Amino acid sequence: MRARIIGTGSCLPDKSVTNDFLSTIVETNDSWIQSRTGIKSRHLVSSETETTLSMAVTAAKAALKDSGLLPEEIDLILVATVSSDYITPSTACMVQKELGAAKAVAFDMNAACSGFLFALHTADAYFQAGIYQTALIIGVETLSKIIDWADRSTCVLFGDGAGAAVAKASEEGIIASLQGSDGTGGGILMCRNRNNNNPYITAGTTPDYLYMDGQEVFKFAVKKVPACIQSLLAQADISASEVKYYLLHQANYRIISSIARKLKLPLEKFPSNVEHCGNTSAASIPILLDEVHKEGRLSQGDLLLLSGFGAGLTWGASLLRW
Repeated sequence: MRARIIGTGSCLPDKSVTNDFLSTIVETNDSWIQSRTGIKSRHLVSSETETTLSMAVTAAKAALKDSGLLPEEIDLILVATVSSDYITPSTACMVQKELGAAKAVAFDMNAACSGFLFALHTADAYFQAGIYQTALIIGVETLSKIIDWADRSTCVLFGDGAGAAVAKASEEGIIASLQGSDGTGGGILMCRNRNNNNPYITAGTTPDYLYMDGQEVFKFAVKKVPACIQSLLAQADISASEVKYYLLHQANYRIISSIARKLKLPLEKFPSNVEHCGNTSAASIPILLDEVHKEGRLSQGDLLLLSGFGAGLTWGASLLRW
């Protein structure tokens, strides 16, 4: 049995923040941002009631409704995030409480922008082992709290949001998947946790923010993702043209278009929402999947290929039948 997605949902904060607004707080402008990233706006939390948990719950409820399953029918809750509200308890356990999914096993995963795919593959492995039959998989980020809003190289890129999918064990669903990690590249995209401050170490309390070497991330993505996709298609013995859509991590439109060119595929096969969402890390693929689904662009039996890359370094891809 393999994981088959039977419902999707998403949540974006109410506040949409334009490039023009960012130009009032940091030295940048709309033309500079759009030409380098394709981003026009992004959503940011703007009240204390909008949190990583609240967005995860809203997206989860929408996915459950779309799937037709009740919370008490869920066996497993996986939340992919690097920006949880608490170090502990996990966001997944808090989602379980809010939904009333009493029988579900719940835990968080951190694979940065690849997180949703790592969580989806984990659910698929549980299904193949016959341990669980249903899963709620969430990618959620409040990246705005770990961004240095004086650093124009990062603050213009990222947004907040959540995406969710309900998966069920089925004869059809995921056809093939792969994932990988390279810790030697971890330094090009990172954010330190709190400093130690115990009786023997006084390291200070200055908060750290997300650091990214943009050029190195770009080179990594445009090399690794096409190779990852080609390897997966070969593994499944499926031609690139048979896939209806390639749903990639929405980091930068230049990356997406470069990947399409390398694969010699039309851009129409690469839906994108980076223009109005920015980079939402673990949430980007499920948000995009929900948008494409809600727009009525998917039909039963369509082949989809999801692929992501991110800090770690991590990468992954999943070929599935809708």
